[in-house]
Amino acid sequence: MPSLTRLFLRAALLYILIGFTLGALLLANKGVPISPHIWRLLPAHMETLLLGWLLLLALGVAYWILPRFKSERPHSWLVWLSFGLLNVGIACISLAPFITSSGQVGAIGRILETLGVLTFALHAWPRIKPAGA
Repeated sequence: MPSLTRLFLRAALLYILIGFTLGALLLANKGVPISPHIWRLLPAHMETLLLGWLLLLALGVAYWILPRFKSERPHSWLVWLSFGLLNVGIACISLAPFITSSGQVGAIGRILETLGVLTFALHAWPRIKPAGA
């Protein structure tokens, strides 16, 4: 398994741990009200589980499983860039409710996430060939 795949999968596991912890805190706050400000963690909970866990897991497995037509995976720097953009975007979205200009930070986070996915797609596109080619 390539080291970049292991990095994606470890990050995905970290995100699921963070997401479940935030979800447990939100659920506990529903039963025994701790603070009304805990509900500001809801976007971080959704972001870490949906994009942090699911997307990083899917992209890590895709990087590993897509065929190589040469001895190495071409342009792996694009996948490193994608990993960085996705993680910074997830952090921006997760922290946006705690920042005064949350709309701008959220928009920047979504742009970074979109660029991260497009960067990964740019890397993966040449590795996708029709059957028998």
